Amino acid sequence: MSQLKIALLQMAACGTDQDANRRKGEAFCRQAAQMGADIALFPEMWSNGYDLPDPAQPDAVARWAAQAVGPHDPFVQHFKALARELNLAVGLTYLERWDGAPRNTLALIDRHGAIVLTYAKVHTCEFDREAALTPGDAFPVAALDTAQGAVRIGAMIGFDREFPESARLLMLGGAEIILVPNACTAEDNRLSQLRTRAMENMLGVAMANYAAPQHNGHSVAYDGIA
Repeated sequence: MSQLKIALLQMAACGTDQDANRRKGEAFCRQAAQMGADIALFPEMWSNGYDLPDPAQPDAVARWAAQAVGPHDPFVQHFKALARELNLAVGLTYLERWDGAPRNTLALIDRHGAIVLTYAKVHTCEFDREAALTPGDAFPVAALDTAQGAVRIGAMIGFDREFPESARLLMLGGAEIILVPNACTAEDNRLSQLRTRAMENMLGVAMANYAAPQHNGHSVAYDGIA
């Protein structure tokens, strides 16, 4: 394979305005395609700007749950069509409608417009507002067809990086690159965790974070050797 290019879409969200987030996300994907990217990766839960309720406030939880979307809803379908138009794989993140509480999900859309991987965040922060989420239960890996050749992709989301087992399971599943949508301050310790996951598993790790003022950016990619 020649060099694979991943665009880390470091943006600030338009609040919980899903239509505005869709338009902004599309604009950034188009820019990524113009720059020759093979994959465009969104920060965590882009559909509603990582808006989470206080679990102790039922009305707020109900309003939040109403923001959730499914893979057949217009928000996701829009990016499937865009990926096909741009010949660009898209790591799209959204609050996913689910039985019970919604999930924090990444859908990897290939350049032909098909979802080849769906991953829901396993290690939700139970000590924080993420306690309102339904956690995922597996770390799947999928083959992604790119113009540079086939590559096996897995995903972690945010807090998953804290657990060495997350990346190790993905490596054992055959992952060559781990995509990591993020929504927190990317300070030295957290970045070091990502670098360590890349080194100890000898695979690539690419993290996209929200821009300031929402968070502090510092989106980054590591290879598994250097």
